Amino acid sequence: MTMKVYVLGAYGLIGSACVDQLLRNGFTVVGVGRSRRNAHKCNRKITWHFSDISKTSVNEWAELLSDADVIVNAAGALQDGARDNLDAIHVTLIENITRAIEGRDVTFIQISAAGVNENAPTEFMRSKARGDNVLRNSPLSWQIFRPTLVISRDAYGGTAILRAAAAFPFVNLQIFPKTQVQTVSIDDVANAVCSAAKGLLPPCTVTDLTEENSQSFDELKRKIRLWLGLPNWRYTLPIPNFAVWLLGLLADCAGALGWRSPLRTNALKSLENGIAGDAKTWQYHKHLSCRPLEETLSSMPATIQERWFAKLYLMLPLCIVSLSLFWLLSGIIGLYAISDAQQVLSERGMPPSLSTFLVVVGAFADIALGTLVLFRRLGRLACLGMIALSAAYLVSSLFTAPDLWLDPLGPMVKVVPSIVLVIVTLGILDER
Repeated sequence: MTMKVYVLGAYGLIGSACVDQLLRNGFTVVGVGRSRRNAHKCNRKITWHFSDISKTSVNEWAELLSDADVIVNAAGALQDGARDNLDAIHVTLIENITRAIEGRDVTFIQISAAGVNENAPTEFMRSKARGDNVLRNSPLSWQIFRPTLVISRDAYGGTAILRAAAAFPFVNLQIFPKTQVQTVSIDDVANAVCSAAKGLLPPCTVTDLTEENSQSFDELKRKIRLWLGLPNWRYTLPIPNFAVWLLGLLADCAGALGWRSPLRTNALKSLENGIAGDAKTWQYHKHLSCRPLEETLSSMPATIQERWFAKLYLMLPLCIVSLSLFWLLSGIIGLYAISDAQQVLSERGMPPSLSTFLVVVGAFADIALGTLVLFRRLGRLACLGMIALSAAYLVSSLFTAPDLWLDPLGPMVKVVPSIVLVIVTLGILDER
């Protein structure tokens, strides 16, 4: 009889790789996650259950997992934010599931992180450690895997910003030059999960998954840049720590708006302290070594897709901020100079009351769109609104003020490239 595996966070970087490997090994897989859209983009071949796992009760888990043979928890979050609560995802989730399946012959496989402990400098590490301890103190059959920095064909979170940093043009922006980092291939992580699901590992063990050697973060970036096929930097610019932490605080603010930036302070603190694991724990169980970084990279040659992604990744926040400022300033200036704006329309035959009304409505619409685009959940809707409103401005100007199209300063012509910027932003807005 085919074993059924439930994968939590099945459309994430690690979860999706585990799903693929489990399917190749003949398991029946059920994915569990929040987003139907992300799930169907990731894998349409498996059954999905959609739920906010951070809020699912013990009884709901008991019903959902009634036919589970194995549970793989690949769900996680970097930092508290508009969409995430670390304690709920890393601790309460495990408490509820262990209670829901207590007394049953189910294997629980937990994907944790290398270096977690309850005295760690970040709440991410501390909450992960608390969740691990809940599982370790349970009567279940369990496995805990603690990978170091996961290198994958897909790019998300830390792997995405690593590629973007490696592809930065002209100059190497150097941060934390003494930090040492170990990596692990996503294939090694997925293979370890598959081995645990098959029962090939001793039960109730904690295993680090990592290459044996480490490299400085600067050296890691250079290796990724070489993998991307880009020439080495000619110049290096050391970035002072205060600037790095200022960037982290800005990323935290973006997190409060729903943007899961990999540059938030939790990630920076983890990077500053180094990313390291004990390769001997996996070697002891399987008599195998996780592949070194060079072998990981050579197994997934970079193409134009990887180069484009690496160069475009940092464009998204730039596009969002530019659009927000453009639309906010457009609306604010319209209200500040309302008489001048109203005069443009009234001079062309529009009744004063109607022209004033349209100027005020247009200004508030601009301000609303400039504000909404800052919120991750509303970003796509705001971009579509910008396109629609810009098109309305263009079409209406043909009837009310066609002479503006021939104005030497080009106020109407300049709307067209602004629409193109919105379209580009829509194209790179997806996280996964």
